[in-house]
Amino acid sequence: MDLALLRTFVTVHRAGSFTRAAALLGLSQPAVTSQIRTLERQLGRPLFLRQARGVTPTTIGDELAHKAAPHLDALVEIAESGVEEDSFLRTLHLAGPPEFTAERALPALMELPGQDGRGFALRASFGTAEETLEGLAAGHHDLAISTARPRGTLLSATALCDEEHVLIAAPRWAERIGSGTFHETGPPVLERIPVVEVHESLPFVSRYWASVFDSRPTAPGTVVVPDLRAVLACATAGAGLAVLPRYLCRAALAKGEVVALHEPAIPPLRTYFLVVRAGTLAMPHIARAHEWLEQAAGGWS
Repeated sequence: MDLALLRTFVTVHRAGSFTRAAALLGLSQPAVTSQIRTLERQLGRPLFLRQARGVTPTTIGDELAHKAAPHLDALVEIAESGVEEDSFLRTLHLAGPPEFTAERALPALMELPGQDGRGFALRASFGTAEETLEGLAAGHHDLAISTARPRGTLLSATALCDEEHVLIAAPRWAERIGSGTFHETGPPVLERIPVVEVHESLPFVSRYWASVFDSRPTAPGTVVVPDLRAVLACATAGAGLAVLPRYLCRAALAKGEVVALHEPAIPPLRTYFLVVRAGTLAMPHIARAHEWLEQAAGGWS
């Protein structure tokens, strides 16, 4: 069986589309279609079902992808690293949300002990859950951290940890509304405070309001910055209220730079998942990083 045909097949399987696979491979779409048809003729079975938006693998296609993909990935690793003396140094491609990856995952991986001096190089990229999972499926990443659990059998997810969300603001805002007023009137009093968020849709504030107050926020975002660390900096400077992961604002809370405006009996939680392509945990450098992050997550709170 031609390895080039298998490589094209695995790329289509991961991309879910001949068009996207062609772009990833640097080929024309007709060339990709021709290679898949050739492979299907050799096997005597269809590998994909053509649909209006991309393709869906058949049962045979899924089985072949799960058998072939890890070995093709290993061959790519060998080709990239070569056979020199230092070829044991494998590159781990990690992707995830910027704040969590920078504040938690990367520091944990920096402490990953080598075995007999052997380790791995690291390349990290940031993105949304959708971007991260698409990149992982397409083979751009080895390991992904996502707040969304992937569907299907191509990607395998392990729950990594939960993060607690906290409603915070600078002390002057808490003093202005008063704790007594908040307990008497509830969420409406919070409408007096400007909102700091990562997106115009208010994803963190809306999720908190729905979970804790069973309602929707009515105030629009006054300050919108696409990074939770920037949201914390703005909230600390007095720009307004924000909803942040507790791990990210714990130090600011301890120093009194911000205060929790509300402490619900059951705080909102969000789960992070550690995601790999099926079969790739057979590769030692990916397996070691996966296991180490799981161990490190046990001490995160």
